Amino acid sequence: MKTRAITGVLFVIVMLASVMLGPLVFAGFYLLISCFCLFEFYGLIKQNTAGPNAIVGIVTGALLFAAFAVICYSGVFSMPVFAGMNIGHKLLFLLPIASAAIFVSELFKKSEAPFTNIAYTYLGLIFTIVPFTFFHGLAYATGGFNLYMPLGFLIMLWSNDTGAYLVGRAIGRTKLFERHSPKKTWEGFIGGAFISVAAARIFGHYHTGLAMQHWIIMALIISIVGTTGDLVESMLKRSINVKDSGGILPGHGGLLDRFDGLLLAAPIVYTYLYFISN
Repeated sequence: MKTRAITGVLFVIVMLASVMLGPLVFAGFYLLISCFCLFEFYGLIKQNTAGPNAIVGIVTGALLFAAFAVICYSGVFSMPVFAGMNIGHKLLFLLPIASAAIFVSELFKKSEAPFTNIAYTYLGLIFTIVPFTFFHGLAYATGGFNLYMPLGFLIMLWSNDTGAYLVGRAIGRTKLFERHSPKKTWEGFIGGAFISVAAARIFGHYHTGLAMQHWIIMALIISIVGTTGDLVESMLKRSINVKDSGGILPGHGGLLDRFDGLLLAAPIVYTYLYFISN
């Protein structure tokens, strides 16, 4: 528990700093995090499922994230050097080439199931890079760079995870989805949702860029969809008989273990913000 607590505190500090140090640090940090998560995913799949092309997949993922990050910035910076910036659009045109490389690379590999490898290479991009692209987009969902959107998302996500863990340990009895995650309970899930909503009310009280009901709805989305993301990642690990996605975070496992809730929740929250802002 001591190792877990120390790692958790340092992790939270780094995450908060990545959001609060400005758009360039924010983008660069999550570009690295998304690529590391993709690397972990490919490592898990390679254990006994398939042989995705990690190098081509990670390069493609980095291009995808970078392209949309630059497109976001092109509407934010007013300095002359950024006027009419279209680097992001040019990066997008590299994606078909990178995508084709995923297919072509299998021609040179001796594999009994080449299209299985191709499928898992693409699945890694959808499962990791795309959600982090949406999470990055949260900072721009209501206009220019707004750190309070991703910051609020993280606080509500952590509140849900912490609440579910503490309430589940204290009074959890009824299993939520025992086949994939034996320790999760309905009591923990409800407790996590309650604490996430409480965090949303506190956060929304000080950051009034959104009406309070929208913060609360975001908290409920994060609680429900984030918990589902946790179950999906548990399903992945059980399907290949591993406990943790990696060992980069002592006491916590891998990065996928820490971001499993974000992977499903971020695109849904972004979509919600998009529709209420337009």
